[in-house]
Amino acid sequence: MQYAPATRRTMYFIGVTTGKSSIMKVFPAWSAHLDLDAEMKGIDFAPNSDPVAYRGAVEFIKADPLSLGALVTTHKVNLLKASRDLFDNLDPYARTLHEISSISKRGGLLVGHAKDPITAGASFEAIVPDGYWTKTGAPLCVLGSGGSSLALSLYLHNKKQAGGDVPARLVVTARREASLAEMRHVHGEIGFSIPMEYRLAPTSEEADQVVGELPAGSMVVNATGLGKDGPGSPLTDAVRFPENGLIWEFNYRGDLVFLDQARAAEQARNLTVHDGWVYFIHGWTRVIAEVFDIDIPMSGPAFEALSRIARDATA
Repeated sequence: MQYAPATRRTMYFIGVTTGKSSIMKVFPAWSAHLDLDAEMKGIDFAPNSDPVAYRGAVEFIKADPLSLGALVTTHKVNLLKASRDLFDNLDPYARTLHEISSISKRGGLLVGHAKDPITAGASFEAIVPDGYWTKTGAPLCVLGSGGSSLALSLYLHNKKQAGGDVPARLVVTARREASLAEMRHVHGEIGFSIPMEYRLAPTSEEADQVVGELPAGSMVVNATGLGKDGPGSPLTDAVRFPENGLIWEFNYRGDLVFLDQARAAEQARNLTVHDGWVYFIHGWTRVIAEVFDIDIPMSGPAFEALSRIARDATA
């Protein structure tokens, strides 16, 4: 792929179908609000593309003066694997997860960050009331054991290490044993500090069973990507959500069947249901702050203003 040198300050979105993302409408409004004087361009690769293609994108960003950095989705692991030697510095999460979601420059150096544990954690804290886990003693069940699930678990591990309020245990499901094995490996490397259950659930009916065993007050998260990256839900319509439970769909756009299932049971099971809007805002603002080297608060009026601007831009 041939890249044209940027003619103004530019941030890239490296993904699969970036032109369809809401951020292409949101970023110009945020740029004006934050006085960035910048534009965003998409770089699309098919999943598991040729390492040469990933490396070419990183080489271009590194060498081009007005190309300031990028947010990376889907290709986080493969892009870093193909271009690790091009980075002058990786943050601790990137070294632990062997992936990057943020590319930025500092003093002529190329820097890679894995921001997902930070953004997942900030979104989690926005949803879960203070002291919730001490009060309820409930577990957290995460459907899916991929990158976003692992990121959330790392955030909670660090919070537990710092003496924070965390779930009594984590239950993580996956459809493939290999996916659970990858999570076990990372958890083993860091000495994971929260009691874990790794549950193989190849079918939606088996995932229903895991959710149905949860006590009242439990939190259930859809981190599978189903509803956005692929059709459907990890659960069937017959699932019995935990009474008084917290339900979180990581995504906010797409055919969110899991979200529909939770909302259908909301009154009968006294559920509190959240979509992925706040996760979307945190995911982008953390990387934008890194790329443009600016401070963007993670809560409060300034953060809420960015959320309102994004709502208006996508309405």
